Amino acid sequence: MKQAKTLTAQELRQALGQAAMSRHAARDKAMLLLTHLAGMRVGEVAALRVSDVIDAQGNVRAELRLGAHQTKGNAGRVVFVNERLQKELAAYARTVKRTVLDAPFFMTQKRTGFSANTLTQHFIVLYKRAGLEGATSHSGRRTFITNLAA
Repeated sequence: MKQAKTLTAQELRQALGQAAMSRHAARDKAMLLLTHLAGMRVGEVAALRVSDVIDAQGNVRAELRLGAHQTKGNAGRVVFVNERLQKELAAYARTVKRTVLDAPFFMTQKRTGFSANTLTQHFIVLYKRAGLEGATSHSGRRTFITNLAA
């Protein structure tokens, strides 16, 4: 299988620009940036719960602790959240005001949580609308790892 496209900074700006024009701009930008700035897999983004992201005081956590059921390989891990990503997650959190801590953090238009497959398709459409041929839901993670290695 062909590897996902690694995005340049300009291509990421294009994707974020497309996300900003969507009906759910804050949500789409936050989901994209979780893959690009934190290296999360699309299934991990879809599995996030409110309590994973927001602490008891209503602030975005600096570390997301993913349980084994949320990750590939059945091993939990910690994802570090930089300031830029914290701001985007906080902006999204302000738009939804979820009080049920076990509720999905990201919701579809039908008010259900994303599945990994649904979110994969959502990313493909978003990247295609941004004119980024070859970009997939794994492009963010691949870009993050490539930049980290450099």
